[in-house]
Amino acid sequence: MDTLPRPYHRLACLAASCCIASAIAAPLEHREFEATLYAPYTATAGTGAMSPEARTFTLDFEYPGLQRPQTVDWHLELLAPSGSVVERWQGSVTLSGDPVSVPVDWSGRSAGSPGIYRVRMRAVSRDAGPPPTTSEVEEVEQSWEISVGAPAAPNLPHFAPMPVGRDQRADVGTSQIAPAPASLPYTVYFGNLHSQTNHSDGGGDLASCKGAQDPQTGKFGPDAAYAYAREKGLDMLFTSEHNHMYDGSDGTNPNADVGAAKARYQSGLATAASFTKAHHGFLAIYGLEWGVINNGGHLNIFNSPELLGWEKNAKGELVADTLTPRSDYAALYTLMRKRGWIGQFNHPAITGQFIVNGVPLAYTRDGDQVMALCEVLNSTAFSNNDSETETRRSNFEMACNKLLEAGYHVAFSSDQDNHCANWGASYTNRTAVLIPAHKPLTQASFLQAVKARRVFATMDKNSQLVLTANSHIMGERFVNKGPLTLTVHFASSTGKSVASVAVMEGVPGRGGSVSQLSATGVTTITPAPGEHFYYAKVTQNDGNILWSAPVWVRQAAGPKPARKR
Repeated sequence: MDTLPRPYHRLACLAASCCIASAIAAPLEHREFEATLYAPYTATAGTGAMSPEARTFTLDFEYPGLQRPQTVDWHLELLAPSGSVVERWQGSVTLSGDPVSVPVDWSGRSAGSPGIYRVRMRAVSRDAGPPPTTSEVEEVEQSWEISVGAPAAPNLPHFAPMPVGRDQRADVGTSQIAPAPASLPYTVYFGNLHSQTNHSDGGGDLASCKGAQDPQTGKFGPDAAYAYAREKGLDMLFTSEHNHMYDGSDGTNPNADVGAAKARYQSGLATAASFTKAHHGFLAIYGLEWGVINNGGHLNIFNSPELLGWEKNAKGELVADTLTPRSDYAALYTLMRKRGWIGQFNHPAITGQFIVNGVPLAYTRDGDQVMALCEVLNSTAFSNNDSETETRRSNFEMACNKLLEAGYHVAFSSDQDNHCANWGASYTNRTAVLIPAHKPLTQASFLQAVKARRVFATMDKNSQLVLTANSHIMGERFVNKGPLTLTVHFASSTGKSVASVAVMEGVPGRGGSVSQLSATGVTTITPAPGEHFYYAKVTQNDGNILWSAPVWVRQAAGPKPARKR
C-alpha cells in the first residue's frame, strides 16, 4: 500500500536515504527506563493445593537503546483495603540489552477479609558499576488493584448507555444519531490519540517489529494506519509523528532536505483529510508529537497545520515551517495559544519533564489554555500484539494528578503509542469523546469536545463513564452554592459490572495531593468556599479501569450568620 501521494515519492526516497546515512538510531528517542507491573485482577483457576486467591504478578523491565548495563532494584508490596502492608517482595536484575521479565508468585494465604487490595511496585535503575549520582538513577512506580474474595459491589444509579459511533457508522450518506432514551444527549466515539507511522519511527511490520523503527524506514504510513484502525472498529485515530524526525534521523541530519520534510508533513495532513472524507463516521487525524524524552517530555498537538521544529541542516536551514526551541515548553504553550492549537501531555513522568523555570510539570497560563488532555494510561509502545491482549501497560495517574493540582484543566486519555502496525489493537483501551447527538464526528466537533473536556479514559472499549455534578457534566467549570451532588454514571454493553468506585478530589493551584472523597455512586457534600476539582474512577469486575474527566467547582461562600443583638 502506498504511504504517500505520488508527488511525494521522490521526496520520501530522498529522506529515506538521509536516514540510512544517519548513524543515529530511533531508540535514542526512547532511551529511558521502562518498568511495568501486571497484577491479575482475579485469581487463576486450578491452583491445586494453593489458596484459591493465588496468582502470579509479573514485572517487566526494559531500557531501549541501552549503552551500558543497568542494575534494577525492585520492591513489590501487597496492600490491604485499609492501606496496611500484607506482604513484601524484593530483588535485583541486570539489564544488558534485552527486556527482562520477573514473575512473583503469591500464595494467596496472607490475605485477610475480602476486598479490593492493591499491588504496588517501585523499581530503580542505576549503572551497574560505581555508586551512581542522583542524575544516573531512574525510578518508576506503578500500582494496580486486585480483587480478593467476593467484596461487596457498590450501588450505582441506573444509566442508559449513550449510542456509540461504530454502531452508527455508514459508508454513504449522513446518518442521524439519536440519543438513547433517558440517557445523556451525546454519542460516544472511541479512538486512539497516540500512534506513529513511517513518517517518523512507527509503521513496523508486525512480523518483525520489536520496537521503534529508524525514522522513515517503517513499512506502513498514515493511509495504512487509518484503514487498519477503522477495520478494527475504532472511530478515530491520531497519527502523532515525532516532530524532529522529519529530517530522516533521530538526531541531526546535516543533509536534510527541508522541502522534503515540509512536503511530508503536508502530505500527512492531506492523507488524513481525504481518508476522513471517503469514510463516513471515521475521523483520521494527523499531527505532531512534540519534544524529546531526555530533558523534555512528549506532548501531542492535534491541529497544527505547520511543522514545528528546531533541527537545522548543514546549510543552517530550519527543517520545519516554524521554529520552536527544543524543551522550551513555556514558549511552545504561548505559540499554541496564539495559533489556537490544542494538546495532550503524553506519558508524563512525575519528575524531569515539562520543565518551566526549573519546575517539572510546571503551570503556565498559556499552558492551561492549550493543554486539554493527560494520558493516564498507555499500553506499551513497542507491542506487536494485534489481539487486544497486551498485559504490559503504564499508569500515569500520579503525574496527571500533579498537573491537576498545579492548576491545569486536563481530562484523562487512554492510548497505545503504537510503533508497530497494530494501531489500536494491542489492548482494549481507548480515549472516548462525547459529541452532541445529531452532530457528526468531524475535526471541528472532535476539537470542540476536547476543548470542553467531554472525554473519558477507559481500558474497556465497550464501557462508558460520565461524572455529573448537580446539573453539570464532566469537563465543566462552574460556580456552586450550597450542596453539591456528584453522580457516577456507568454503562457496559458486554455485561461488565462495577467492583469499586472512587470519587477523587483536589484543589487546583494548591500543588498538593489528590485524595479519595468517597467510594459510592452518589456523593453529596457542601464544599468549603474556594476552588475544587472532582473526578470518578471505576474498576470493573474484570479489573479494567475507567476515568471520568474532572469537574471544576468554585464554591461560593454561604450567607454570613446574623449578628446577635
